[in-house]
Amino acid sequence: MEWRILGSFGGSSPACRMTSFLVDGTLALDAGSLTQALTVPEQERVSRIVLSHSHLDHVASIPFLVENVFADGAKTLEILLTPEVHDTVKRHLFNNDLWPDFTRIPSQLAPAVKLVQMLPRVPFAVGHLTLTPIPVNHTVPTCGFLVEEQGGGAVLFTSDTGPTQEVWEAANRCPNLRALIVEVSFPSRLQRIADLSLHLTPQTLAQELQKLSRQVPVYLYHLKPRYLEELRQELSTTPFPQPVVELQQGETYRF
Repeated sequence: MEWRILGSFGGSSPACRMTSFLVDGTLALDAGSLTQALTVPEQERVSRIVLSHSHLDHVASIPFLVENVFADGAKTLEILLTPEVHDTVKRHLFNNDLWPDFTRIPSQLAPAVKLVQMLPRVPFAVGHLTLTPIPVNHTVPTCGFLVEEQGGGAVLFTSDTGPTQEVWEAANRCPNLRALIVEVSFPSRLQRIADLSLHLTPQTLAQELQKLSRQVPVYLYHLKPRYLEELRQELSTTPFPQPVVELQQGETYRF
């Protein structure tokens, strides 16, 4: 499996914090920065988007991807999402006020966008991959994803979350787990803000990793740009149960 990191991290562009991962060139896991990070020919290869939740930094580039690639109705973009996220996207994004309702354009029979509902804890296939949505603890209904490759490894993406439980149980059960991608957003001195917004700090991340009963590479995303250097310093001195590594924007990781 190839995971290309399209946004949300420090790297050379710390002002960019819009979450997107491109898996094997065609599947987008969240869609905060697809059109900023990909050329139009690369955007044309994206056939499906899986959304973890409805926050703007995870959905912001969807309207522009549709405009760039799908607006003529020659092909349809599938967006997979839970019922709660489906309702939010329909009500606040494709509503003919904020953006045209491309679920009905150019026609209801051949729309530019098809919203496909998925259910938490129920695996579904996307080509050679199987994804299982796993509920996590955030301010809106949110799922992380266990992404498994047929005949290969698996990656567990927590999405945005505060302290949670079910994803760690899934990680401990998965025999072919190759990597974890976990959020950390605020330095520990802002623990109260992190707790209210249901995000992690290095302090709570260290506590969460205690729930992991195996050694597996742990990669970090969602570091807030304002606190990037402070977070890096704190992460380097926090006694984690196992090493953690910050994902680098624009890089491709093979699992």
